[in-house]
Amino acid sequence: MKEVTQLLTDLKRKIFKPVYFLSGEEAYYIDLISDYIEKYVLDENEQEFNQTILYGKDVDLNTIVSAAKRFPMMSDYQVVIVKEAQNLKELGKGSSEDDDEETTLKKGSKSSVNALTSYLQSPQPSTILVFCYKYKKLDKRSSTYKSLQKNHVFLETKKLHDNQLPEWITTTVQDQKFKIGPKAAFLLAEFLGNDLSKITNEIEKLVINLKEGEEITTDLIQDNIGISKEFNVFELQDALGKKDVLKANRIINYFSANEKENPPVMTLSVLYGYFAKILIYHFAPDKSKFAVAQTLGVSPFFVDGYAKAAQNYNTGKLKDVFKYLKEYDLKIKGVNNGATEKGELMRELIFRILH
Repeated sequence: MKEVTQLLTDLKRKIFKPVYFLSGEEAYYIDLISDYIEKYVLDENEQEFNQTILYGKDVDLNTIVSAAKRFPMMSDYQVVIVKEAQNLKELGKGSSEDDDEETTLKKGSKSSVNALTSYLQSPQPSTILVFCYKYKKLDKRSSTYKSLQKNHVFLETKKLHDNQLPEWITTTVQDQKFKIGPKAAFLLAEFLGNDLSKITNEIEKLVINLKEGEEITTDLIQDNIGISKEFNVFELQDALGKKDVLKANRIINYFSANEKENPPVMTLSVLYGYFAKILIYHFAPDKSKFAVAQTLGVSPFFVDGYAKAAQNYNTGKLKDVFKYLKEYDLKIKGVNNGATEKGELMRELIFRILH
């Protein structure tokens, strides 16, 4: 996120703001900024007397405001970080200029919210107050939200879409002065899912023994993260796209025998996304490699594979495939499956897709 990059750049340049309200669905960025402030804004000696960590479930807004109003000791700044701020009940209720606050807030809660609103209008310039408000959004009708938006740093993060993950992985690896190819980035994204913190941790493990400028390869990923070299969802997609019956069946048999590592529901979700891209390819007005890559949200490296798959699956066949995916998704979840084992259901699905 550009906003996150700019915030970190400003912090490194010691351009500080009195209040940072970090909110939204993607906790990774919230942790990235708050961790930097916690570790680097004050030196170790300053932190002992001038850094306060509070938790939303243990405090109220009045306590936070009181802490923020204190003056630093032998330092230019004090830092107050409120972790798990989403547990602050007063913030969850908010205070709206348009609603009757008396009917929505208890007297004590209203007083706390007003104390924060007052502080936001005239913050202590030597305090850096940070709220970590994870997985939630602040009520945009509230006076707190309006004050934060107008006068302070307000960040609202969003989860990346699955098709954005490979590009994010590539950029993250490059920022660390290493390389990664499109297939390896895709493999990481498919295996680790939409958890940026988990992906970052795995990348850090992968580059430990690499020299700057070296590449994270698919072999390195498969050897270190526990992904089978032959039996993974990327290879299953590839086999289905090419209509390689033998390879597809080998993979789905492996999945069935190792269901815990390869949950059917996850496999179905990935396959749905894969066949959806093939359908989009059919209707793409511009079939040139880079235009298709942009339309599908994939690296140009994968476009030839989708073009081949589109030859094997016309729109009529794709209509059937989506019907099968929906049918077997319900069966996997226990609807009208006749007590058939999940592994057998997945084998049936793959057979029907291929034939």
